[in-house]
Amino acid sequence: MNIISLREHPEYKETAITYFQSRWADENSMKVYEDSITHSIKTDSPLPIWYLMEQSDEIIGCAGLISNDFISRMDLWPWISALYIEEDYRGRSLGEKLILRAKADAERAGFNRVYLCTDHIGYYEKYGFTYMGDGYHPWGHRSRIYASEIL
Repeated sequence: MNIISLREHPEYKETAITYFQSRWADENSMKVYEDSITHSIKTDSPLPIWYLMEQSDEIIGCAGLISNDFISRMDLWPWISALYIEEDYRGRSLGEKLILRAKADAERAGFNRVYLCTDHIGYYEKYGFTYMGDGYHPWGHRSRIYASEIL
């Protein structure tokens, strides 16, 4: 299992765009992933960072470390977003490995805490995240917001 940072491996750009779009985008948001991933590779900013998880030349998961996850709490950052593990690989703590990589990169960038928004209850708590309240998306949806200290 290998975690690929698109910043460190820009040759994965097209693979990443296609993968993130297939797991997270709808017809209205396809360009969001394409544009963000494309510009993340050469930016001087510490964010965003996009990750792929690969095993035996197969992409089995992804995540991002971004400045805002389309949520009303713009006073909080960075956000771990778009965490996904293929169903056949779930139950092996692979999501935790992506979380730990994002936390390490956030710490290197000078952050001492990370956030995420989700509707899942019970998953992120296993990895040190604490529910802190709700936030609101531009499309009217409410999500739970979690925070985790970087240790």
